[in-house]
Amino acid sequence: MPPRVSRPLKEPLSTATLKRAEELDALDAILPFDRRDQLAALLTDDDVATLKHLASEGMGDNTLRALASDLGYLEAWCQLATGTPLPWPAPESLLLKFVAHHLWDPLRRAEDQSHGMPVEVEAGLRSGRLLRADGPHAPETVRRRLTSWSILTRWRGLTGAIDGPSLKSALRLAVRASARPRQRKSRQAVTGEILAKLLDACADERLVDLRDRALLLTAFASGGRRRSEVAALRVEDLTDEDPVLTDPSIPHSPPLPCLAIRLGRTKTTTSDDDEHVLLIGRPVTALKRWLEEADIKEGPVFRRIDHWGNIDRRALTPQSVNLILKNRCKQAGLDPTLFSAHGLRSGYLTEAANRGIPLPEAMQQSLHKSVTQAARYYNDAERKQGRAARLVT
Repeated sequence: MPPRVSRPLKEPLSTATLKRAEELDALDAILPFDRRDQLAALLTDDDVATLKHLASEGMGDNTLRALASDLGYLEAWCQLATGTPLPWPAPESLLLKFVAHHLWDPLRRAEDQSHGMPVEVEAGLRSGRLLRADGPHAPETVRRRLTSWSILTRWRGLTGAIDGPSLKSALRLAVRASARPRQRKSRQAVTGEILAKLLDACADERLVDLRDRALLLTAFASGGRRRSEVAALRVEDLTDEDPVLTDPSIPHSPPLPCLAIRLGRTKTTTSDDDEHVLLIGRPVTALKRWLEEADIKEGPVFRRIDHWGNIDRRALTPQSVNLILKNRCKQAGLDPTLFSAHGLRSGYLTEAANRGIPLPEAMQQSLHKSVTQAARYYNDAERKQGRAARLVT
């Protein structure tokens, strides 16, 4: 492996950084293009070599994308917090410092500014657009980054203290002290009523409107697909099926177009799974119209469109899917801060519950593996429709 390169977070693109950027080009189907230069400046030569190795070993695109993002953050944080690149394996003291910098007590921070992440470390992360939220991190984010740290350590053939009892105890206590309530990924669900408003916001005939209409309808009607799944969708994953009846109970009801979407490996499946969902009716028409007008016959289904109407060959990133939803929320007169792309997923199950569709039937389309997780949306709907909360009205 080439030697590690120690460098400040912000500098002109050096020869070594440009070389790493070229190496990352091999992962352009996985890593967001607009983050290539940023990651090249943050990562070391060894980091890039590790990511390319993981890609060659068949690691899922979404997992690899998350690992790259977490690795870039860890390298930046360590450089700012210690003045040195991330060591492998990480000593226990560095792991405990990471927990202390990201999970802290807001009340104590108000009295003691030295508590939690140091001001200069926070400022450096913000200037690098790596830190946006105020307050302590979400425990789930901290656990995910520690897990990524552990995975990358093992893939380098090393063992560390990440699974040790000291870190687990510190993490448990820090989570309790931070007292940060669990936030929903989307504060509001994109139910059928909200979806109709979003579709009205992209009712024109421009290419961008055709794309966004097809994207919203496809993501919602296919079971509330994750933004990563929407971004990864390819023409080769689509298969025409025989038309189906509008109402299966009426033999001569009008036929509707039907399309099968092969999802392959998702967040909750393995490489041996071959999951697919069906798209029926209006979403199929919208999707085919977009592909026809955009002249897309292979490769990514949903792509970036520039200001002049030129269609990129690259797929949208998952973040772009999120931004498209927020932009359409704003155009529809909705507060975009209340919605995220995950609202399509929660909204699908919420809408299914509101329409009386049995949970197992909805889960066949959403592909939720956990009944407990999926049932949360049904429970919320049932409580609002039930009598228990109406004893005093």
